[in-house]
Amino acid sequence: MKRLRIVALPLVVLLLVASDLGGQLPGDQMATQSLRAYWHVFIAYAIAIVMVLGWVVSIARRLARIEAQLGQ
Repeated sequence: MKRLRIVALPLVVLLLVASDLGGQLPGDQMATQSLRAYWHVFIAYAIAIVMVLGWVVSIARRLARIEAQLGQ
């Protein structure tokens, strides 16, 4: 467990530092950017939302079936 912390801590720090290295774009470049490059992110979120909703519907159906069996 101690070895895992020794290895994991530098990895977390490295990820935090690496994510900050990109920084922000200057104001001129930010105004010209669009979200077209991120279409795959929107699709991934849509898929995740549909999967979670399907999971909730599945649980609701199973719960209704169990309640019906207990009512008999």
